[in-house]
Amino acid sequence: MKLLAIAAVAVFVPVSAYAQGPKSCDELKSEIAKKIEANGVKTYTLEIVDKDKDAEGKVVGTCGGGTKKIVYRKTAPPAQAPAKETSKP
Repeated sequence: MKLLAIAAVAVFVPVSAYAQGPKSCDELKSEIAKKIEANGVKTYTLEIVDKDKDAEGKVVGTCGGGTKKIVYRKTAPPAQAPAKETSKP
């Protein structure tokens, strides 16, 4: 009986995941961006490129049925203006 229950779960779980369908590239990119920002990263780029295209950065996801990839690249923080010096009389 346990074997039958395990077999039913093993068949049902992949079918229910498939029924939801693949996520769009923009939806997946948005989810990844939220996770990156939750880790405190402020300066980065996420780019959706073709799977075969070389892109500088780290691949953090695939989408489009495996035809595209999402590439993460950390960027330099914006330059800060020097602090104003107070003049002494």
